[in-house]
Amino acid sequence: MIKEIEAADPEGFAPALERAIAARKREFLLAIFAYRSHPYRRSLEDPPALWQQGSSRLLDFGRSDNRGYPLLLVPSLVNRSYILDLMPQSSFARWLASAEAPGGFRPLLLDWGEPGEAERGFNLTDYITGRLQAALDQVLAETGQRPLLLGYCMGGLLALALAQQRPEDIAALALLATPWDFHSAPGQAALGRSALLAWGSLLDLLGYLPVDAIQALFALLDPLTAVRKYRHFARMDPASPRAEAFVALEDWLNDGVPLTAPVARECLGGWYAENATQHGRWRVAGRPVRPQEVSVPSLCVIPAQDRIVPPASARALASALPLGECQEPAAGHIGMMIGRRAKREVWEPLAKWLAQHTCHKSALRRATSGSTLSRAALRRADAGGDGKAQRKVESSRKRKRSEPR
Repeated sequence: MIKEIEAADPEGFAPALERAIAARKREFLLAIFAYRSHPYRRSLEDPPALWQQGSSRLLDFGRSDNRGYPLLLVPSLVNRSYILDLMPQSSFARWLASAEAPGGFRPLLLDWGEPGEAERGFNLTDYITGRLQAALDQVLAETGQRPLLLGYCMGGLLALALAQQRPEDIAALALLATPWDFHSAPGQAALGRSALLAWGSLLDLLGYLPVDAIQALFALLDPLTAVRKYRHFARMDPASPRAEAFVALEDWLNDGVPLTAPVARECLGGWYAENATQHGRWRVAGRPVRPQEVSVPSLCVIPAQDRIVPPASARALASALPLGECQEPAAGHIGMMIGRRAKREVWEPLAKWLAQHTCHKSALRRATSGSTLSRAALRRADAGGDGKAQRKVESSRKRKRSEPR
């Protein structure tokens, strides 16, 4: 390239460069217009909700007989959960429930929803010990079996914390594209600090981090991504399945979820700026989250072409898990879930591993005092209350038991 530039006509080079830039700009803008005017609209209906609390729901993708082994799917708080149920031909959740998937699963997808009045002021502890634990309790009460737990991206960090808190209630843990060492790639610390500096006042004013700010953060990870992908889209047949898949994914990417201010501060300041996870300083309910203390069989799926979670960041987590295994498919962060080769390279090996770690022989019994499913867990599931409310109830009961009679 350098030799070609040196050999170019100096007088004609600048005009040629301007024409090339103008052509690419026009192509980019036309591709954006083609995307916005494309007729595709997602039409998949959500399965029934097994449980709901505030804006969060537990979507049951199981078959009508509900005989599959329970698998609790935990997505990120930042994006909509339907990335795991994007299209009929690229729905990880529906595939897991089908006869095609090895193992026979009953996928239960935790749809966090958009923070509303009930979630205003939630931090990560509230989401994990409140909503996520309540969803686990509901699965235990409904199925009588310890579920497999699968977390995707940020959802993997939440699932990891739950697995440390409740190992007796989980059969195995799978973590997909889950970061841990946030300083494994250059610029991560500066990204967190700069974002807090730029948007700290906005967080104080609004009480949440808007979707547009989150989109800007992702764009900073690879500023030319949008140009590349839209130029590629411009060359597709608009009526082709590939064009529909592109539009479906872009619709999902643009359908973001704001983060509550406390969560945004924990993620940007604690994770990115301070690397609190790697240094053992990230706490949930006052307890440090330490992969070394996770005592269930674990699998880290680390996409080798991930531009959002550097593979080195995820490998740091895999190496810290005492019962951890690794799979490293040749896929990207999102492509591992909806790419053309996702089923063969990610879904099938993952499902085989999950099938090897089911615990059909340890079905839980609600009646006996020695059951793995504690009566406290059953009370939480039946009550359907938030973690904060449940803690208040338990505290009140303790006080009553300690009062003189």
